[in-house]
Order: sequence, then structure tokens, then C-alpha cells
Amino acid sequence: MPMPMPEIAAADLAACRAMLAGGSRSFHAAALLLPRRVAEPAAALYAFCRVADDAIDREGGGAATVAALERRLDAMCAGRPEAHAPDRAFAAVIARFGIPRTLPAALIEGLRWDAEGRRYETLAELEAYAARVAGTVGAMMALVMGVRSPEAIARAADLGVAMQLTNIARDVGEDARAGRIYLPLDWLREAAIAPGTWLTAPHPSPSLGAVVARLLAAAERHYLRAEAGVALLPRDCRPGIAAARLIYAEIGRVIAARGWDSVTRRAVVPGRRKAALLLRALGAGLHAPLAAPAAPLAANRFLVDSVRLMATTAWPGAPRWWELGERIVRVAEIFARLDARDRARHGSPASGRGLAASGSPGRA
Repeated sequence: MPMPMPEIAAADLAACRAMLAGGSRSFHAAALLLPRRVAEPAAALYAFCRVADDAIDREGGGAATVAALERRLDAMCAGRPEAHAPDRAFAAVIARFGIPRTLPAALIEGLRWDAEGRRYETLAELEAYAARVAGTVGAMMALVMGVRSPEAIARAADLGVAMQLTNIARDVGEDARAGRIYLPLDWLREAAIAPGTWLTAPHPSPSLGAVVARLLAAAERHYLRAEAGVALLPRDCRPGIAAARLIYAEIGRVIAARGWDSVTRRAVVPGRRKAALLLRALGAGLHAPLAAPAAPLAANRFLVDSVRLMATTAWPGAPRWWELGERIVRVAEIFARLDARDRARHGSPASGRGLAASGSPGRA
């Protein structure tokens, strides 16, 4: 007998949603357009991300905190989560959707870089960080939506990186006041800004604005790459992902309208504008065009490869070969009954050409 698919306990799901209620507003807006079968595991996924991020960001976690997160992840991947609602919920998601440990482990690695106060010399180094803290989330969301092709995973990771670059551009002042700097250091020096000196007294300037604009231009390139992945998603998932893309990209436009100043105040997309973007996403998602395949971003390649490797092995929630056989038999029986009913109704003999000759059911 095949093992039953793991489900998220209702109480654990409620706890995850409560954790996200105070923040993650863009996620909540986009989730309104996701089908329930995706929105529920997505809430568990984002709750795990929130737990990990808060442990580093708000609780001042260092190496010991990172090690504790890794132990908790090991327990989740082994199907023996610790007694925390987000752990139990995410463990069910890992098992059900075949999420390779590499993805959440890379997220924790990126948070470890945060704990170390790491800075990034070049855009490529910054993208490597973004791949870990956000590209991983995009890849895991694709898996939750039931998509595993390398092209779809690559585009989902592109979207994660684009969103993280947008976050960095938005939070320049907030990060600086916390003693952090994420802008590429070589870009700052090219703009005649000494990173260490500027960090002691953060202030907006035309030179800094040019660096922020440059980062948002890089984010926009990734958004354009990510657009090609929307058509690869299940049709009922496309509007929600299109909404996330549009809402986050709008943050960059708010910053631009303020003269690229993200030091004195944080850019926020107004609720009325979000509502308009959600409506736009309905059309953009449902009519997403296919685009030519593109190679994964170098920083995201290991994420794509980890999913590709997992696809060659079984995971507890994957259909076994005998289950697939049973499904095929059931579908064949249904088609046979429809075919027999159609022949009886029209008085026509069997064509002898198989199910594909019997009308629309055979053309699926």
C-alpha cells in the first residue's frame, strides 16, 4: 500500500497564517490570487522563512542560531520536526512536494551571511546572496505549484532574485541605520562614495541615487527574464505570480518617483495601486506568452541543478510507479466508458483506431 500524502494540520496552518498576518503584505496580496491548494502550503513555506529570518534579524542570532536552524531543518527533512507549528507544517510541505534539502539549506546559508555582516563587492556577489535568500523561495514556490522543469525553476529563481534586489534598493536607509550595507561596493566607489564613511552618516545624494537606479535596472532585467516563466505555471497559479511580479516592480517605480531616495523614507505601494495591479495581473497571468528558453542565472544554477537531481530520485510524496499505473488504468477505463457511451448514442461501431479517434476525451 502506498503511504498517504502528508497533510498540514489545520492548527499548524492557522499558526503559520497568524505569523504572516502582521507583515508580508505583498505576499498576502498575491496569495489572494493563488488557488487554495497552493496558498496553504505557500503559507507554511513563508512561515518557515519568517522563523529563519527572525532568528537572525530580530533575535541577533549568530553562529549558534544558524546551527540550531540547520538542526531543525534536518529534523524536518527526516520527517521528525520539532514541536513547533511552522516546523511541522513545512516538514509536510517538504515531503509532499519533494523539496530538496539544498533549497532551504541555501536560504539558511544566506541568513548566515547576514549574521556575519557580509558585504558584497560586485553585483555577481550580491546576486549569489539574493539567490540564497530569495531565489530559493522562488524555486520552492514553483515546486509547491507542481512545476519541476529546469526552465520553470530557473525563471522562478530569477523572480526571487529580482525581488531581493528590489528589497535592497528600497531598504538602503533602513539597512544603513542598522549598520548594514548591501549595495555593490564597487558601484559605490565608482560613484565616489566611500562605503565605510557613508555608513557612519547615511544620507541621500545624486551619486547614491544613481547607484540605487542601477540596482533597480538590474532587478528589472531579472523581472523580464522571470516573465517567461509565468506561462510555464499551472493556469490557476499564473495571476498570483504575475501579481507578485507587478507589485514588487512597482516598488522600484515609487523609488524612482522620489528621485531615487530610499534613505530618508521607505517606499510603499499604496493599497489602491496594489488593487489595480492585482486586476492587471488577472489578465497578464492568464494570457502569459511563451518565450524562448534562457540559461539559468549563474547564481541560481545550483538551485536548478538540485531540483533536476531530485527529479531522478523518488521522494516520500512522489507517485510510485504502481500508483501511476493505477491512475493510467482508471483514466483508460473512463475514456473507454465515454467511448462506448458515444458509440451507443450515435449507433457507430468501434473505429479500431484507439481512444484518440473517439473525440475530445482522447485528444488530451
